[in-house]
Amino acid sequence: MRAVIQRVSSASVTVDSQIVGSIDTGLLILLGVGQDDSRNDAIWLAAKIAGLRIFPDEAGKMNLSLTQIQGKALVVSQFTLYGDCKKGKRPSFVQAAAPEIAKTLYQDFIAELIGHGLKVETGTFQAKMDVALVNDGPVTLILDSP
Repeated sequence: MRAVIQRVSSASVTVDSQIVGSIDTGLLILLGVGQDDSRNDAIWLAAKIAGLRIFPDEAGKMNLSLTQIQGKALVVSQFTLYGDCKKGKRPSFVQAAAPEIAKTLYQDFIAELIGHGLKVETGTFQAKMDVALVNDGPVTLILDSP
């Protein structure tokens, strides 16, 4: 699994002119599922993200996790994170998981975040989505499961 994590002061996702998910302070998580990913990847990645110390403490040092600040997560599926642009001008997505597998692991990942006590909003799987965010910092990280 691959995640692009952005620390945000606000973020939302819109489908067909309707906001389907929105958060204030927390993380926007763009999540891609690869062909070889399993439930163990979802478990590992959710625990890693829930515990990442990327929020400022009272001294302004990145020392607090999403769980500690009781922040929220907005999870948006994004198969294009597995786009391979090494050859030609058009990305290849052969490393992305098939939609039925990706959806199950996407849902597993969300369930794991909720299991860590986080409030989670989502986009709509396989929909065309418009994502808006205010990146705080900016802080943006890329994580791959083992």
